[in-house]
Amino acid sequence: MGVDSGLPDFRGREGFWRAYPALQHQGLSFEDMANPASFAKHPELAWGFYGHRLKLYRETVPHEGFAILRRWADRMVHGAFVFTSNVDGQFQKAGFLESRVHECHGSIHALQCMDVCTNDTWSATEFHPIVNEETSTLESPMPRCPRCGALARPNILMFGDYGWVGVPYEKQRERLDAWISSVSKLVVVEVGAAKALPMVRRFSERNARQRLIRINLREPDANPLHGVGFEGAAAATLKLLDSRL
Repeated sequence: MGVDSGLPDFRGREGFWRAYPALQHQGLSFEDMANPASFAKHPELAWGFYGHRLKLYRETVPHEGFAILRRWADRMVHGAFVFTSNVDGQFQKAGFLESRVHECHGSIHALQCMDVCTNDTWSATEFHPIVNEETSTLESPMPRCPRCGALARPNILMFGDYGWVGVPYEKQRERLDAWISSVSKLVVVEVGAAKALPMVRRFSERNARQRLIRINLREPDANPLHGVGFEGAAAATLKLLDSRL
């Protein structure tokens, strides 16, 4: 969903390295960086990677597809609820209510203690990263836990992550479950969900009840028992469907 807004596509090593060539020189993959161990081994490099992403997401303007989804939602009696594995906060920036978003992998716009001295999280608003583009390392001070002073990290579920503070997202899930139980004839519009990390696809198929609209550039196949699949990019396909509606 975010790629059409100009955000990098991390699928495959080549896609990741195109966005972060400095990490290619070190032979580091997305899985290497999106791992809490990277903050223990190379904190300046880990925060360089996430700091660059945070700055990029703050500057990115959501594409027209977000507005189309909002218009569709506004025509529904119960509106819509967003279930997303994206950590970029683009749905909220596009005007979706915070109370109607469930971020199953967390958010880059929140921080937590690396040592998990507390289950509290806090906003990353005051953190303004300065990243060396050539080395992908953070040059500004790293964020610290306001309670114990330990290194802070993004409040994102990473690979091999046993220290993620997921409390805020459990509350989001409770609101989502309550919303689903209150609606009838639920339509699920799924955009860009990969098979490699199938959480979103499983959620869609479990809840669609033959009313799934799957939009995917690479893996659009959908079981007819779930719904229909459209091969294409997010923005273009949403525009096409909107014009037909």
